[in-house]
Amino acid sequence: MRFFKSDSRLIGVLLVLAITQLIGWGTIGLPPIVGRDLAADLGMSLPMVFAGTSTLYVTLGLCAPWLARAFARHGARKVMMAGTIVAVPGYIVLSLAHEPMLYFAAWVILGIAGSATLSTGAYILLNEVAGPKAKSAIGALMLVTGLSGSIFWPTTSFLSGHFGWRGTCLVYAAMLLLVSLPLYAFATPRRAVAKEAGAAPARQADAPSIPPSTFGLVVAAITLNAFVTFGLSAVFVELLRAEGLAPAQAIAFGSMLGVIQVSARGLDFLGGGRWDGITTGLVAGTALPVAMMLLMLSEGATWAVAVFILLYGAGSGAMAVARATIPLVFYDQTGFAKASSMIALPLNLASALSPPLLAGLLTQFGGRGALGLTFVFSCAAVLILVLLGRRRPRVAVAAAT
Repeated sequence: MRFFKSDSRLIGVLLVLAITQLIGWGTIGLPPIVGRDLAADLGMSLPMVFAGTSTLYVTLGLCAPWLARAFARHGARKVMMAGTIVAVPGYIVLSLAHEPMLYFAAWVILGIAGSATLSTGAYILLNEVAGPKAKSAIGALMLVTGLSGSIFWPTTSFLSGHFGWRGTCLVYAAMLLLVSLPLYAFATPRRAVAKEAGAAPARQADAPSIPPSTFGLVVAAITLNAFVTFGLSAVFVELLRAEGLAPAQAIAFGSMLGVIQVSARGLDFLGGGRWDGITTGLVAGTALPVAMMLLMLSEGATWAVAVFILLYGAGSGAMAVARATIPLVFYDQTGFAKASSMIALPLNLASALSPPLLAGLLTQFGGRGALGLTFVFSCAAVLILVLLGRRRPRVAVAAAT
C-alpha cells in the first residue's frame, strides 16, 4: 500500500497498535480456555462464566458515548493510556475473585477499560495520525488483530498450566503495565490531528435518501452475523471438545482459526477495490452455514473438523470486514458515521448475549444445539444480504461491477 511508503510515522503507530491491540483482545479471551477452571473455583455454571464476556460487551456499549467527549478533548493517546491503567486493577480483581459478584465486577472494570483501549480507540488514533489514509490503515490493523486468539489461546493455556488462571490474570496485568502503557506513552504522537480532519463533508446534500427499511435490513444482517461469530469464537474450544476432540487437540485446532481469519481478511483487503461489503458478505456468509451443516452431519470426524475450521475461519474473517463496510454501500462519510453509531447498540447486545446463550446450549444439548441456532441465524443473514444487494444505490452497483 502506498501509505506505508509515504509515512514512516504511520508505520510506527500501526506497529504500536498491532502490539497493544493483540494484547488487549488476547488477554480478555480467558473464558474460552480456562472457563471450566473458573466455573469450578467460583462455584458457577459454564454459561455464567461466559456471561462475564457478556458483561464486558454491555459495558463497552454503555461507555462508548460517554468516552466520545474524552476522545475529542484529550485525544486517543491519553484516553488509551488511562484505559490501560484502569485495566490493570481489573485483572487484579479478577485474580482475587472467589464468588460471582467480584467476578462480574472485574469484567465491568475491564469493559470500562476496553471502551477506551480496544478497537474504537485504535481507529480514532489512526484517524488522528492518518486522516484520509485511515481507512486503509484500519484495514491493515484488522489483519493483525485477527491473530489475537491464535497467539493468546495457547499462551493462556500455557500460563494457566504453570501458574493457574489467577496467576495468568496477574501476568496479563503486568503485561499491560510494562508493555502496552509505555508504548502508548512514548511511541505514539501526543496530538497529531490530520490537517484534513476539519474539512467539511463532501456533497452530503447530493447523497441518495436511504429508506428506513433498508437501514433495518443492514442492522439485522450485521447483528445476526455478529451473534454467530462473536458467540462461536467465545465457545469455540468448548464446541470442539463437545464434538469429541481432546482438550489439547481442541486448543490446537482452535488456534488455527485466527490464522485462517486473517488470511481471508488479507484477500479481501488486497481486492477491496473490486467488490463492496455486500458482495464480500454474500460470499463469506454462505460459507458459514455450509461449515456448520458439515460439522453437524460428520459425527466429529477429524477431517470434517478441519474443513469446518477452514470454511468457518475464512467466512467469519471476511465477514468481519463486511460488517465494517456494508454501511458504506448506502451512506456517504457523514451518514456512515451516524449509521455506525446507531448499529453499535444492537451489535454490542448481540455480542453480549451470544456467548452465554451458546454456552448454555452446549451444556444442555451438546454441539448440535449451538450449531443448530447459529445455522439458522447464518442462513437468515445471507437471505437479508440478498435483499440488500437488490437495494444497492445505482452508484454502488456500478462500482461493484
